[in-house]
This record gives sequence, C-alpha cells and structure tokens, in this order.
Amino acid sequence: MKSLTKPLLILVMISLVGFTYIANEKVIIEPVSNFEIANVNIYESLTKTSLVEYIDKGTMKASWYGPKFHGRLTANGEIYDQMGFTAAHKKMKFGTILRITNPKNNKSVVVRINDRGPYTVGRQLDLSKAAAMELEMVAKGVAKLKVEEITLKGINLPVITLN
Repeated sequence: MKSLTKPLLILVMISLVGFTYIANEKVIIEPVSNFEIANVNIYESLTKTSLVEYIDKGTMKASWYGPKFHGRLTANGEIYDQMGFTAAHKKMKFGTILRITNPKNNKSVVVRINDRGPYTVGRQLDLSKAAAMELEMVAKGVAKLKVEEITLKGINLPVITLN
C-alpha cells in the first residue's frame, strides 16, 4: 500500500492544480531579429505542454456507499475505506482517475476506481462516503454528476496497480 500512496498523491495534486510543465525558461530582454522572435514562439509552444488531459465522460447518475462496506475487500483486493476518495464502476479499469463535479454547487473531487458497482438499476457510479460528503450529496443519496477521466499525456494509465 505504501508504494501506491506517492504516485496517487502526485497524480491528485497534478489534477487539482491543472499542472503545466515548463522544461526550461528562456528570457529574452531584447530580440535581435524577427527570426529570433519566431524561434522563441516555437520554443515556448514545445516546452510549455499541458501534461494533464480531462476526457469528458458525460453525466452519470451516482450514489454513495460507506458504513456497511467499510473494512471489507473491494473488487480489486484493497480494503475499502469509506473516508478515502474512491469509486466503483461496472466497467472502468481499476486505477482510473476521475474528476467528479456536482453541477448544483460546482464542487469537485478526484477519485480512483477500485471497486465494481453500483448494482442498482439506473446508476453508473458509486462514490465513497468522503467523496459524497465533499460533493454535498450525502443527504440526498443520489445525484447526476459531471464525470471527467484524468489522464497524463504519454503515460498509459492506470499508473497504480496492485500485485
């Protein structure tokens, strides 16, 4: 479990900040010619590349699960922690990272798929209690939420795997 913590934390931080990678900063005080200005524009477009991509997965009807399953094994073999930021989906790969947004209050949370479900007809996503609390949907129990998959360009997810 320790080996999962650091990569997941890094991925969550990157996704929350909207990380932009800058390979090398170049400051030009006084350009000599138009050719140099053109080179700087090309250089900037090549070195300032967004590493994070958000793939719209549409709106999903989501519920949450917690106390009854807390401490039990999830479908991927982890012990379920209702206060962790995880989710269950019927088909998404384990380790898939999602940004979930409640359109009613514009609150968002980042979760990782680690379980299968929900098993109630008409629902596509089951969130952990912590994620539901953050989105302010605990009392209602079910909500239509905006779902985006977070990927890192050039890296095949899932980054996190269990052996």
